[in-house]
Amino acid sequence: MGRLSRTVALVGMMGAGKSSIGRRLAARLNVPFRDADTEIEEAAGCSIADIFERFGEAEFRNGEQRVILRVLKEAPHVLATGGGALLGADTREQIAKLTYSIWLRAPIELLLARIERRDTRPLLRHGNPREILERLLLEREPLYAQANLVVDAQDGPHHAAVERIVKTLKTEGVLET
Repeated sequence: MGRLSRTVALVGMMGAGKSSIGRRLAARLNVPFRDADTEIEEAAGCSIADIFERFGEAEFRNGEQRVILRVLKEAPHVLATGGGALLGADTREQIAKLTYSIWLRAPIELLLARIERRDTRPLLRHGNPREILERLLLEREPLYAQANLVVDAQDGPHHAAVERIVKTLKTEGVLET
């Protein structure tokens, strides 16, 4: 396939498809896949929901930053970040410096449809999910917009998004052929 010259970081809201597209992209590029949320759970020995409940969001964000900064030291791979990962200035700076970042942008209707399938999102447990998502989008979209590439997440097969990303990585010289 070629050689990845730097890590590809997928950013965007919860439910945008970072993990599913990330897994497929890593397989297509024949590189490791890392999911920041999974790495955090393994490091903490409990679920993200438990971390939020026991220690609060601020402590979760600290752990998330430590995990992402550690994973970014690894050989080039595909990294799916958590929806709020870019809130931390250090994380944002290192992702900008060390990765080729891709914002998987999804309309709120699609995000709502996807997240309603699972009750694993601690930020949506207390209040109206639509209102919470709208508020989070308003706060986070300017951070996501700093990504190297924006890919609109469609509610369809992920292979189209993967192929668009691969093509762009080749054009940008991130994927050396």
